[in-house]
Amino acid sequence: MSKAKRGENQSARKSRKATAARVGAIAAMVFSHVASAVIWIGLIAAAGVIYLALDLPKVDEAALTRRPNIRLVDITGWEIASFGDIYGSAVDLKKLPKYVPAAVVAVEDRRFYQHPGIDFRGLARAMVTNIKAGRTVQGGSTITQQVAKNLFLSPDRTLIRKVREALLALKLERVYSKDQILTLYMNRVYFGGGAYGFEAASERFFSHPAQDLSIFESAILAGLLKAPSHYNPSREPDRARVRADVVLGTMVETGAITQAQSDTARKGATRTLKAVVPPSSRGKYFADWVVAQVDSYVGTIDRDIIVQTTLDGRLQAASEDALEKTLTKTGVKQNVSQGAVVVLVTDGAVRAMVGGRDYGDSQFNRATQALRQPGSAFKPFVYLTAIEHGAHPDDIVADAPIKIGKWKPQNFDGKYMGNVTVETALTKSLNTVAVRLAQDVGPQAIIATAHRMGITQTLKPDLSLALGSGEVTLLELTGAYAPFSNGGNAVLPYAVLNITDRGGKVLYQRESQGLEPVVAPADVATMNRMMSQVLLHGTGTAAAFGYPAAGKTGTSSDFRDAWFMGFTADYVAGVWVGNDDGDSMKKVTGGGVPAVIWHDVMATAHINHEPHILPGLEAPEEPDLLSRMLHVFTR
Repeated sequence: MSKAKRGENQSARKSRKATAARVGAIAAMVFSHVASAVIWIGLIAAAGVIYLALDLPKVDEAALTRRPNIRLVDITGWEIASFGDIYGSAVDLKKLPKYVPAAVVAVEDRRFYQHPGIDFRGLARAMVTNIKAGRTVQGGSTITQQVAKNLFLSPDRTLIRKVREALLALKLERVYSKDQILTLYMNRVYFGGGAYGFEAASERFFSHPAQDLSIFESAILAGLLKAPSHYNPSREPDRARVRADVVLGTMVETGAITQAQSDTARKGATRTLKAVVPPSSRGKYFADWVVAQVDSYVGTIDRDIIVQTTLDGRLQAASEDALEKTLTKTGVKQNVSQGAVVVLVTDGAVRAMVGGRDYGDSQFNRATQALRQPGSAFKPFVYLTAIEHGAHPDDIVADAPIKIGKWKPQNFDGKYMGNVTVETALTKSLNTVAVRLAQDVGPQAIIATAHRMGITQTLKPDLSLALGSGEVTLLELTGAYAPFSNGGNAVLPYAVLNITDRGGKVLYQRESQGLEPVVAPADVATMNRMMSQVLLHGTGTAAAFGYPAAGKTGTSSDFRDAWFMGFTADYVAGVWVGNDDGDSMKKVTGGGVPAVIWHDVMATAHINHEPHILPGLEAPEEPDLLSRMLHVFTR
């Protein structure tokens, strides 16, 4: 090899060595910086953990802020609804069958009695499972961590909250025994529907204390913890059964029960699921209306309370069924999508309230919130005003074309009957006569009568008021018919009888209140005679159900609203049907769909009721012999 060539090789080797040296120096510098950064990050993280550890809440004060529970019951004690959080009495692990807590441990945290509050093995297993699945399918939280989260921390899903949760779990394990932590968990865990804890859940689904839970019932409740709504046994019995089978299998794997016990539990699954208490589906609109009033009776609620209401569960169910049955039968054909029903007793107590076809679809209460035109259902206030101003049912009034400015009110069928009596005009719901009577007495007098009877809305003082152009709610219109049913006394619809706390202490008690007379008995009698003819010979014959009754049909312009309002000596009921968007129905009148619904509701209301004569229509007492003789001699 030439000297020149050797020189080149030596030069190349020196260059490579220099480069390697520079790379090494750079690598050393990078490693130094990385190591320094790691150390600093570790120190910062450690400082953060220490700070979070020092800032943890006191675990010896295991309390839970919750919403007081408001339980609504009907006149028989049947539960209508429950608002807020439901907690049963605290369960004691020693008093429960061993398989109850074992079911919880088996499916929620099978290494609960081995780990120190954090299950590192479980976390690793969950991480591998989630990576394989490409999504989160398994959690790694222990029962202790869930207690920490539920009792002391916010539900925020942040890294800081997870760190605090882990630290708090370790702290809980130092302060409490495993059984104490499990007890805390079982008394505070959520089962859906506002129910917290095994005692509340056992009472809710099985109507007995937690200490009486069977193996299969325990498996159902333990299975609920994964997803309360998804596995709800009253709404999703098939899912609940499948989930309970998984729990039973896990209990066998962990040695909590034997395979023979599991097999026996499965045999009773069908019977157990059929016995699950279904949640109340009745009276939801009524419940919302009542719970909004509770504060006005007892002030700020700071404890669990029970509100006994005026609702009749049997009549409520009949009202909901009657509305749905009739609208299902005729709704699509006649373009009727919604309806509402209110039933009162004659002092104003609400016995039934249906605010719409399906509470799940719409919580808007059409009985208390919807303002709609009553049409001819408003006419009784016009006729009552006329009677009070001296009109008589036998007076003759012209049913003929009438023009008021540019307004030409017409009868429903566009025809005219000529001269008719006032009674016939009301019975046949003749518009021209109602307008003429309104002209005679004046709109202001009619408004005064309507307000005196119970209408609360502001009404415009023009003659179209006679045909129901004002807007009212079904509840207030029903209440305004009550004076006809009770002899002339105004009522204020009410729903609450008493309110007590869970210990039985009375917080509110409705007192018997004297009703205010607003119509003279003689005028009530006159109106009842005329309105009874509506059901016998007029526009409301479809509502007649064999008991003495009276009422009035109502249809607003363009068939947007249809009503039947009526009463007996025992009940007052109102029915409205229409569409929420004000779309016209296909020639639905008050004497059609609403009258049919009213008929079915009132027929149910009067089962086992003796027929009572309407106020003012009682037969006069037969005079005694002396009175008859005096009458003869003094003629």
